[in-house]
Amino acid sequence: MTTPPSAVLHPALSPAQELLTVPQVMARLQLGRSAVYDLLRTGQLASITLGRARRIPAHALTDFIRARLEQEAA
Repeated sequence: MTTPPSAVLHPALSPAQELLTVPQVMARLQLGRSAVYDLLRTGQLASITLGRARRIPAHALTDFIRARLEQEAA
């Protein structure tokens, strides 16, 4: 009996489904840890919790940036 290729068992995440760590978001926004956690706490930036780990979907970061740009343009 053969096993399916690993790509079938663990399909690669598309960029829209990518999960970012808090340090990755800190680097992308060039903000400190407290500022990122404030955005998460206030609901401005969506996240999920996996056990004790906090992950931010890449699309949530994109949506946050887009919303801030629209606020600045208004």
